[in-house]
Amino acid sequence: MVVKEDILHRKGARKASDIPTEVLSLLNQGKIESVNLTEWQAVHHGTLLKNVLPSIGLEEKLEFILTEVEKQKVETGMKAIRLIGSLLDKVLMDESDIKKEELIKICAHHISDSVRCWAAFMNKHNDYSLEEKLLYIRPFAADHHFGVREIAWMSIREDLAANIEISVDLLSEWAKSEDENIRRFSLESIRPRGVWTKHIELLKEEPQIVLPILNLLKSDPSKYVQDSVGNWLNDASKTQPEWVVNLCDEWQKESPTKATERIIKKAQRTIVKS
Repeated sequence: MVVKEDILHRKGARKASDIPTEVLSLLNQGKIESVNLTEWQAVHHGTLLKNVLPSIGLEEKLEFILTEVEKQKVETGMKAIRLIGSLLDKVLMDESDIKKEELIKICAHHISDSVRCWAAFMNKHNDYSLEEKLLYIRPFAADHHFGVREIAWMSIREDLAANIEISVDLLSEWAKSEDENIRRFSLESIRPRGVWTKHIELLKEEPQIVLPILNLLKSDPSKYVQDSVGNWLNDASKTQPEWVVNLCDEWQKESPTKATERIIKKAQRTIVKS
């Protein structure tokens, strides 16, 4: 199927009611990616399941997954993605390792960002080490699509929070990556407060635990990463303002760059207001 150029290069509607019928239909068929948060949230995952599962050889699992989705009354947004990914992971337990790997690969490389989001939740077995779970999620953390990157850290945040010292050690290597998306993930995944997610209480009280990562990124050239560093410290400032102020003063002396200056401004925005 050839999608029209004007649809592929659209800017995206600001309101769900303004999304063109053809665009919404293509999103729900899994034929195109969403281009903004409005579209991402408008995808009807029940309809998407009906269109995608038969095409990847999981038609016999469709009824079971749809029943569970309808039972829990979540067919759009983050909750639907988490549920469907977990259900797909469950049904794949019946498949051989080779078939499971093949199906995960299909979903992980699907043209639909929503399907790739499902795939981020399709490898949640407790017997995997944290290092193995991070290895699985890395391609999603590096995805070109904003939605997949956000789902990537949400899908593993609980595991990271439960093993924070080990997480910081492993993510410190991610903070050295040439890929700005991977560097950003190293902090965004363990923000003390985060967005749409449970707080990490230990980091609200002891933000210094993450200094190995913070110091690596204090003058990052990417604004995408700078925003994450600033937001991380802003989170910390709500419980440990003095620590954040002292760290920012230290950075200002050690790294008088525009990047660091931008981070410091974002980091102290709550402190300045109060």
